[in-house]
Amino acid sequence: MRRRDFLGIFAGFALWPSFAKEEHSKPVIGFLSSRTPEDSARIVAAFRKGLTEAGYVEGQDATIAYRWAEGDYERLPALAAEIVRLKPSVLIAAGGEPSALAAKAASAEIPTVFSVGGDPVKIGLVRSMNRPGGNMTGVSLLATELEAKRLGILHELLPRAKVLGVLIDREFQESGTQILEITRAAEDIEQPVEIVYASNDDDLAIVFERLKTVGAEGLLVCASPFFDTRGKHIVAFEAQERLPAIHQFREYAVQGALMSYGVSPPDGYRQIGLYAGQILKGISPSDLPVVQPTTFEFVINAKAAGVAGLDIPASLLARADEVIQ
Repeated sequence: MRRRDFLGIFAGFALWPSFAKEEHSKPVIGFLSSRTPEDSARIVAAFRKGLTEAGYVEGQDATIAYRWAEGDYERLPALAAEIVRLKPSVLIAAGGEPSALAAKAASAEIPTVFSVGGDPVKIGLVRSMNRPGGNMTGVSLLATELEAKRLGILHELLPRAKVLGVLIDREFQESGTQILEITRAAEDIEQPVEIVYASNDDDLAIVFERLKTVGAEGLLVCASPFFDTRGKHIVAFEAQERLPAIHQFREYAVQGALMSYGVSPPDGYRQIGLYAGQILKGISPSDLPVVQPTTFEFVINAKAAGVAGLDIPASLLARADEVIQ
């Protein structure tokens, strides 16, 4: 072997520890979600976009460890503990209050960025919106605070409905607020409602039959991570029964539901990615205010309306941000 070749090989061995150290020092980001990878594809892409804009590309500058509860909230504490054992530099609690509360219980030290549907101050995640304090900050998508608005839109579509169904996940932390909002709103507009509850697949089968029995003429599906994981199943029931329904996110209307009204989750998750990057650069979560959306999207699926034999009022069509043909 020539001396030059030997020195080259030796130099390669000499450099190897530095490369190994660099690989080992790549920050780990924990990603805990109450949902599934399939129904979260768009928000994960938005999160990666925000993270990239902050200077961190998954696989190159950071490693992301994903854990999915797939709609089963009871799995979240164990999944959160798994992530904590990885000693991540930042933890993302995605998919609403169940993930955020599991992350809070798992660690009071790991910087955490959450996505919730309601008020993070009320459930004890942060001290205030502008000055979170502690190790947590994030985004409130206002998903659970718009139930009365959604009921009003459904009533506008079906002003003479004898009864409207309302589907609520009783295991979801914000269900109490949802029930209160729906009850008050229904009284204000003098609209009879039938509230039904589902937190698992067996429950869904029962409430579907209940909605048929009471003759529900429309359906409000309230915000819930569990319902997001069963979106296609719920929308299939609506299509089968020609039941006009309104949901929280655009994805439901794309899948075939009649309407959706709420914020755009990708916008919120892009912000979560930006916050994760800022934390990796040394900024404390306590210095990053909780973000709330300022824009909302109202989507109507015209094809679903045709299948249900409905004429959408001009007043609703004029307000729609998107009409899916």
